[in-house]
Amino acid sequence: MDKLKSVLSGQDDGNADGSGILERANQASTLAWGTRMKGFLICFILGAFLSILGSCLLWIPGFGLPVFAVLYSFGNVCALASTMFLMGPLRQLKTMCAKERAIATAVMLTCLVLTLCAAFWWKNKGLALLFCVLQFLAFTWYSLSYIPFARDAVIKLFSLCMN
Repeated sequence: MDKLKSVLSGQDDGNADGSGILERANQASTLAWGTRMKGFLICFILGAFLSILGSCLLWIPGFGLPVFAVLYSFGNVCALASTMFLMGPLRQLKTMCAKERAIATAVMLTCLVLTLCAAFWWKNKGLALLFCVLQFLAFTWYSLSYIPFARDAVIKLFSLCMN
């Protein structure tokens, strides 16, 4: 359990001398493990709640689409930001840009912006829903990259379904 805490808090980056910039930044702004877990849970639950609330408000005539786009997108940002409590903001940004997550991160953020554009400027409910679905799929693919062999399992599952 201590090893898991040290990895998630950014204190175990494989650097024996402890001089990594991420470790120094993490030590400068450390939170207690319990505080990190509380922040993670609050942020993640808030993100899920906002996304679900936005989905429920989509069908309200007149103002449903912009409210949906804002709440759903902000919910995804909150859920994504929740992991910053576990590993710290610098390490989170570094892992988001790692080669195995870079495409999923770019697609997710692009679809997030396009969801807001479709709702506010283009006022197109179909496009907003399409970008939301793509945003969800990219976020799911991004999240699966943190679970060992999860992406491979999903690819195998889909290849079995296609045969």
